[in-house]
Amino acid sequence: MSFITANVKKILKELPENVGLVAAVKTRTAEEIDEAIRAGVKVIGENYVQESEKVFPLVKEKAEWHFIGHLQKNKINKVIRIFDMVETVDSFEIAKELDKRCAKLGQIMPILIEINSGREIQKSGVIPENVVNVVKEVSNLENVKILGLMTMGARTGSPEESRPYFKITKEIFDDMKEMDLPNVEMIYLSMGMSNSYKIAIEEGSNMVRIGTMIFGARDYQK
Repeated sequence: MSFITANVKKILKELPENVGLVAAVKTRTAEEIDEAIRAGVKVIGENYVQESEKVFPLVKEKAEWHFIGHLQKNKINKVIRIFDMVETVDSFEIAKELDKRCAKLGQIMPILIEINSGREIQKSGVIPENVVNVVKEVSNLENVKILGLMTMGARTGSPEESRPYFKITKEIFDDMKEMDLPNVEMIYLSMGMSNSYKIAIEEGSNMVRIGTMIFGARDYQK
């Protein structure tokens, strides 16, 4: 059993039944992605449109594809043709542009609203106190559908230090669920990566984005 296959099987065995795995494939080859899929991965998460264009044609129908990087307006046409979900909608403006482009294709794009739970200036995402207003605005759009929230959490050395940011996002998730807004279903709470996913699950995450623990450290020379 290869390294990637063994890692996927180990992670899937350890994850609670209600927690979905998104394999984060930034810089990974089509062969590596295909192996992860054959080992049991059902959802692929890609950060960059350029990279997805290279590998998607080789493995496109074998898994669901989520966009998990920062979404730029000039990439939206390509994103909506490749991905099944966008996890990183961080403003009404981006959602509106997605909606407009999806309308032209007659499709509805499932999205998650990205929360900047650490209120970090250098990071994208909606700050916690603005989430309700953004969700209400986006809920009026016809060609995107909010299915939950996503957060990166603040970048810290210790996984335990991410816990307060996961708590904040889970509280918002629960509040939004109680509001029962039209065109909004709080189904997915995407929190936690290779170093923090166990903490995230303890705080209510039901979708984790794991790359390094599956594929090993990234080779930036590729």
